[in-house]
Amino acid sequence: MIPPGRHGGDGAAVAASLGLDPGDVLDLSATLNPWAPDLGPILARRAGSVRRYPDRTAAAGALADAVATDVSRVLITNGGSEAISLVARAIGGGVTAEPEFSLHPRCAEGPRWRSDPHSPSGSLAGPGEHADVWDEAFYPLATGSWTAGPARGAGAEGLVTVGSLTKVFACPGLRLGYIIADDVDRFARLQHEWPVGTLALDVLVDLLGMVDLSLWCSQIAEHRSGLVEVLAEHGLAAEPSDAPWLLVRAPGLRERLARQGVVVRDCTSFGLPGWARIAVPDGEGLARLDLALRRSAP
Repeated sequence: MIPPGRHGGDGAAVAASLGLDPGDVLDLSATLNPWAPDLGPILARRAGSVRRYPDRTAAAGALADAVATDVSRVLITNGGSEAISLVARAIGGGVTAEPEFSLHPRCAEGPRWRSDPHSPSGSLAGPGEHADVWDEAFYPLATGSWTAGPARGAGAEGLVTVGSLTKVFACPGLRLGYIIADDVDRFARLQHEWPVGTLALDVLVDLLGMVDLSLWCSQIAEHRSGLVEVLAEHGLAAEPSDAPWLLVRAPGLRERLARQGVVVRDCTSFGLPGWARIAVPDGEGLARLDLALRRSAP
């Protein structure tokens, strides 16, 4: 069994280490929307776009419309990781408390960073919580809204938001993220030329026309409750969560389930050894997880 990676998404690597077909592995170590639109037909229709140099104009306009802000406040990035990197390089700062997502900067001075919902706990920020940079990668799936935006309170105009569209649309290989801020040019100046490919940009325009955040959020909430029940049936108590995942203390669970073709995220990289984070699956995934837990019971 290979050791866990820092960010989950270990399904293919675990499959290779155990001699399994990657297509037969249920990867719950990466939190992706199980009800995202089928990318196959969209990619096929847009395949010819790879012959053009990238132009973010149409995609940025579509994203600005979706999040209800002016296009001058939106910057599309090469995944959420680039969004975080650009903001960290430009303004610095650090997380408000540990544990937190490992890509966020760690510095006692400067702007304060927080994920919402918090990673790894899954809790949404309360009305009195403050940060200068909000990572809303999973906010749409947790709330049914793209962003908390001005609801952050007084001084919201100066806040910076980073996000990851690849979570919402379950397409991490396309690398689509964004920054929302009053002055996104300070971040854009740090990007290299053509940071996001034409295919990803064109596909994004199509995907934004197929969004149903309210439905996806309700489906996730329903199946998160089902996941709590499945885990409880096997003696595993999940922590309360608003996010598309659950956190559970279960030493050895990753190794136990991997041999059944189900991969969960080891939380040692969060400073939480012995804990696992399990993405909310669809109904078929819940049934498969239940079976894997039964077959691997001590």
